[in-house]
Amino acid sequence: MPTTAVTPRQHVLSNGLRVITIELPHLHTVSLVMYAKVGSRYETPASNGLSHFVEHMLFRGTERYPDSYALHLAIEDFGGTLYAETGRDYSLYQIAVHPESVPSALEVLGEIFHRPRFPDVDLERKLVLEEMLEDRDEDGREINIDDISRAAVWPDHPLGFKITGPAGNVERFAERDVRRHFQEFYGAANMILCISGAASEAEVLPLVQQHFDGLHPGQAATPLPPPEDQHEARFVYVENQGSQTSVQVLLRGVAEQDPDFTALTALGRILDDGMSTRLHYRICDQLGLAYYCAANLEPLHDTALFEVDSTSAHAKVPALLREQLALLTALRDRPPTAAELNKAKRRYRWDLEGTFDDPDSLAGWFGGTALFYQPEGYAEKVRRMEAVTGEDIMRVARRIIQPARLTVAAVGVLDKGLDREVEAIVRQFR
Repeated sequence: MPTTAVTPRQHVLSNGLRVITIELPHLHTVSLVMYAKVGSRYETPASNGLSHFVEHMLFRGTERYPDSYALHLAIEDFGGTLYAETGRDYSLYQIAVHPESVPSALEVLGEIFHRPRFPDVDLERKLVLEEMLEDRDEDGREINIDDISRAAVWPDHPLGFKITGPAGNVERFAERDVRRHFQEFYGAANMILCISGAASEAEVLPLVQQHFDGLHPGQAATPLPPPEDQHEARFVYVENQGSQTSVQVLLRGVAEQDPDFTALTALGRILDDGMSTRLHYRICDQLGLAYYCAANLEPLHDTALFEVDSTSAHAKVPALLREQLALLTALRDRPPTAAELNKAKRRYRWDLEGTFDDPDSLAGWFGGTALFYQPEGYAEKVRRMEAVTGEDIMRVARRIIQPARLTVAAVGVLDKGLDREVEAIVRQFR
């Protein structure tokens, strides 16, 4: 058994910043991660893309490190690299370092959130627009299937917004917009600092107070709840010339705090948790319909997306989709075998235990989750999974595997009536 006695500890600064420490003395690295409730979900059509733009601008320098070169040189000089990621529900900023560099890393991280300069807006705008070109074809059409599918699942809602936003927004964002967004979402009450790895709470808390007590308090952001207005299956297709067509089958799932979430997690592992599980074996090994095919569960704090993602030759798409939907309805109609369920439970537990060797994963587990609710510990997660039955999996399958929760997106070439055939399969799904 691993050391399951890892105990996250929380301390709250006077300005409301929550600080979570996870002591892992057996490791040789420390991950410092700032989580913030900011992202496309908190935006409007006019501000869409601003969270991502602010993330870029925070790399541009601070009062002490006045430009991007000085900032990155300082971080790399003590062995770290600044990594950032803007999401829909939250964003993160991370520096992983050797334990002896923790004081320097905290000083720089505090600088970034306390005294950013936001210089060179026009130059950063060019870089963001360049980044956005990756998601468009030569005619300017959106071809990122993740963005296309989510816009179809949540039309006219911020959950369906593109994280980078539309080019028109990025082209007009000014320094005043960046500063306003930063002031609104980067207050202490809207963030959590997690320090995970070979660092003791007693040593890091005085440093945290020194470098983060000066952050303005702000207030916690509250996103719009997800809509529940879908009544039938949806299909969206974007033509994009290439040798294969990408297909996503999305089902609106249940949130992590829902009693059926653990059963949904088990369902996902029974469908796809290795090459011997149903999805890969049937789609790839038995039928040769695709080389790549995977199922994933994307949890948000109040909903989730269960996704089957694949690419195949254009002509195979109808057969591919039929088989994927058949695999899903089989889980809805019949319980998994005892062997399948036991294997899924073992692999879940082993993967969970593996996070005790990964300070980044532990930071996400106990730090990122805490932005929204109190995260469950190891013992409770394992207990819930061990209690899952075949009937539980059938129940959650019946909840989510239905037309009113289904969205199918395709990006590729579905000519000669293939698009109509695929749409008919979606519309006829029961």
